Amino acid sequence: MNKKVLKFVTALIMIMMIVSISVSSLALTPGEIEGNTSAQGTNEITNVGNSIVGILQVVGIVLSVIVLIVLGIKYMMGSAEEKAEYKKTMMPYIVGAALIFAASAFAQVIYQFFTGVTAG
Repeated sequence: MNKKVLKFVTALIMIMMIVSISVSSLALTPGEIEGNTSAQGTNEITNVGNSIVGILQVVGIVLSVIVLIVLGIKYMMGSAEEKAEYKKTMMPYIVGAALIFAASAFAQVIYQFFTGVTAG
């Protein structure tokens, strides 16, 4: 792997780790501010957010499968030089596609973990 790419990936992972550190907040929900302890507003926001994330996941998966089909056809029809080029571009694509497919499962695990922590 190229040293510049390795340094970039390492820096990107470190930035993601720093950003993802959760900070506890002692804040009130909108329902508690008004004196109502039910969190109906947060349920609506959660439902809208889940719908948007679901749509984005479906679009991402469909696009990644279409791009894979196109790259596969180009690879089969290409010359030896073109095949070498497609092999170079295939690895970043596979990593991106794996992240798209695994993102929903990873996000669900994190959500369930933190929901269990706050509920207990």
